[in-house]
Amino acid sequence: MQNYTAAVTSLKLLLAEATNNVRARVSTGGRIANDKLELEQRATHGLAWLATYVKACEEMAAYATRMAAAGKFGETEALLTKIGFGEYLAQIFGGIAMTQGEVLRLSDLGFDAETIARWRSSDIEILINGGNTLENRAALAQIIAKSDSGMIGNSGLDDTMEAIRDEMRKFGMAEVLPHAHGWHLRNEYIPLEIVSQLADLGVFGLTIPEEFGGMGLGKVAMCVVSEELSRAYIGVGSLGTRSEIAAELILCGGTQAQKQKYLPKLASGEILPTAVFTEPNTGSDLASLRTRATRAGDVYSIVGNKTWITHPVRADVMTLLARTDMSEPGYKGLTMFLAEKPRGTDAHPFPAKGMTGGEIEVLGYRGMKEYELAFDGFEVSADNVLGGVEGQGFKQLMQTFESARIQTAARAVGVAQCALDLALRYALDRVQFGKALIMFPRVADKLVMMAVELHVARQITYFAAAAKDEGERCDIEAGMAKLLAARVAWAAADNALQIHGGNGFALEYPVSRVLCDARILNIFEGAGEIQAQVIARRLLE
Repeated sequence: MQNYTAAVTSLKLLLAEATNNVRARVSTGGRIANDKLELEQRATHGLAWLATYVKACEEMAAYATRMAAAGKFGETEALLTKIGFGEYLAQIFGGIAMTQGEVLRLSDLGFDAETIARWRSSDIEILINGGNTLENRAALAQIIAKSDSGMIGNSGLDDTMEAIRDEMRKFGMAEVLPHAHGWHLRNEYIPLEIVSQLADLGVFGLTIPEEFGGMGLGKVAMCVVSEELSRAYIGVGSLGTRSEIAAELILCGGTQAQKQKYLPKLASGEILPTAVFTEPNTGSDLASLRTRATRAGDVYSIVGNKTWITHPVRADVMTLLARTDMSEPGYKGLTMFLAEKPRGTDAHPFPAKGMTGGEIEVLGYRGMKEYELAFDGFEVSADNVLGGVEGQGFKQLMQTFESARIQTAARAVGVAQCALDLALRYALDRVQFGKALIMFPRVADKLVMMAVELHVARQITYFAAAAKDEGERCDIEAGMAKLLAARVAWAAADNALQIHGGNGFALEYPVSRVLCDARILNIFEGAGEIQAQVIARRLLE
């Protein structure tokens, strides 16, 4: 433990120096200059990735300390920590893969060879040399081969959270997993029977206070539920998160009447929400939204186009962001509406006057369906302005960003776990050259690193969620969790398909679905590049 603690101390000092180096390159007159920030994207985004790796190492060390104190730091936990810590340290000093073709070097952050060598302390050297070794990988591979649950190592959560995990896992295994691939291949909606069962399990009201009919649990519980349901099928895992974010918008920004009207119905699953923010030419640039809402008496008329709207047909209420003041630039003129609409069907998707839409066919993340929407005189009551005040829409949305990114990280952890489940089963069952695939070192190594990185992503996600539950500002940590977990999910899915070989490329094998589902995680709720930009800006400020 001492080496881990000492290494984290050194890494934090290294990060501080890197931050100063980058700050000097992007500042003019002591202030961050936007043109320089953009010009130096490799350095600024690289700083975000370095900070994420430092936080990952910190959480691995904290996990090891907690587990040791509780007498739960067994061989599996020790190997996960050794390999993860050693590998992440080696990447910090050798190169961090921001994407497959973009590798960050410390030299990109203003360090010369002599300075890099100085920061590579004896504690760090010991951990690198004793971390991701042939012997440690072989030992963990043997443990993985004997695993019957897919969960490698102790999660570090308490018995209550693990009881919730078990309940969600049983539901996912029995009701979702056997059907998920069929729903995906046929591009079908998740059946309403599943939606009803999720409501009965309390998934939609998980974090809604008890006074409004919810369970009053925190973000850690939300992570566990999202993770396990996404492990079965990301579409099902995402159904709950949609209600959670709509509820948070109303809790943070709604009037008392809006809370009393909508929260109990969201918690029970009586109404389903959808988020209507993105526009065809804006993407992450919400300040450029052009959809407008014009008031006439007690009604607003909505005119404009939206895109990448998930599950709008079966939604009963839209959290809709529109511009109410065309004279106000950027974010200031935006207002959030709780726009009610009748539930549609495949035959008649949008029975609301002034609202039409067309489906966007997608590779993965199916089960809810994506749409482009057009509004032409769609009416919303003035009572349905969130909070009853215009111009607060972006501020209200910002209050949900931390939770949205934490839950997306949790969904990514679930997808990565699904990939590991599929890869392990195939590696054990598939025989080549007279032995199971798992007996070949490079196959075993893939499984080991999937398990290790899954463990790391899980810990940083739980940390961000716990910080949120404590009422702490955690936008950086939430962003880091999402940034790392999305990459881990994609790597896990890609390696799982590689283990399947040619069969993995066949649509009949579920791993093909998991690969498609994993790819979206680095795009929605803030693309990886946007996420890195946000993290870097906060670090530099």
